[in-house]
Amino acid sequence: MEKISNLFRSDDALVPNIVAWTYILGTYLFGFSALLADSILYNILGIVFLAHSMVIAAYFIHECAHDSLFKKSHHNHIFGEILLWITGASYSDYEAIKHKHVRHHMDRADIVSFDFRERLLQYPKTLKIIQALEYFYIPALELMMHALVIILPFVKKSRKHLRSRIITVLVLRIAFFAALASISPKVLLLYPIAYMIFLTIMRFMDVHQHTYDLYETLDQPSGDEVKQYDSAFEKRNTFSNVFSLKYPWLNLLVLNFSYHNVHHDKQMQPWYRLPKLHKKLYGKDETQVLSFVNLLKSYHRYRVQRVINSDATNIDVHKGRDFIGVDGVSFLTAH
Repeated sequence: MEKISNLFRSDDALVPNIVAWTYILGTYLFGFSALLADSILYNILGIVFLAHSMVIAAYFIHECAHDSLFKKSHHNHIFGEILLWITGASYSDYEAIKHKHVRHHMDRADIVSFDFRERLLQYPKTLKIIQALEYFYIPALELMMHALVIILPFVKKSRKHLRSRIITVLVLRIAFFAALASISPKVLLLYPIAYMIFLTIMRFMDVHQHTYDLYETLDQPSGDEVKQYDSAFEKRNTFSNVFSLKYPWLNLLVLNFSYHNVHHDKQMQPWYRLPKLHKKLYGKDETQVLSFVNLLKSYHRYRVQRVINSDATNIDVHKGRDFIGVDGVSFLTAH
């Protein structure tokens, strides 16, 4: 046990992480077995638990990307790659995900290789289809962003090296689901539902956490364009979308990712310390804390408009100003 605990960056990391990993594995295995069951009730439970296992796994990828989980980057890399398979994002390259997220923190901006909004405006029919699907709460834009992870290496020369990875992953996943479908064909319907719930939760947590500018500079070093953003700017344009401050345990549903301001202040602090750190750093100051109920209303009200929206920086969202939010900024899609 002592040798295992020495792998972690934090001395108190063993117990909370083992508990969380047990939950991920247990709910992932139960989720798939329940999808294959004859009972509709078990099918529903399988969808819920499978989706949530992917959510927690995804936020552990986020921990790995910050090297806040293990002492050695190599161990964070290995564990991150394993979790990519659980989240269905194994087409992505872990190092690319890490690079994009680190740039997000360093540049204090949303850094991408291309702005999909401009492209979508050039294809109004495609945009209308996506917006129609989004109206019915189908995360079409997120599905498109994940699909682009597969497509872009066959289009962009700079990502040509990922082609063999994508082909390998496709073959293995097709074989996996073909085997499951031979047991129960309905898994081909139920798993996509679970996956879309997973994407919806991940997006809900992302859309209101920043009012950052967006730059198409992911494939090049940081430039002078981001030097204007200092720590004060970061604090003003970063928001904590906690489920509850009164009942902090509720935020464990997203591995405390909702304590976003304290995460930006203390990037190397592990997930289980964030509630106490939030209370210590901010006390009763809720300037950057957004109401969960209001965010639900906003997520619903602007679900179509948000597809091509990008809020301006430094808007005052606490005096009645609509906060539409921004789509397509998931750390799982490195493009």
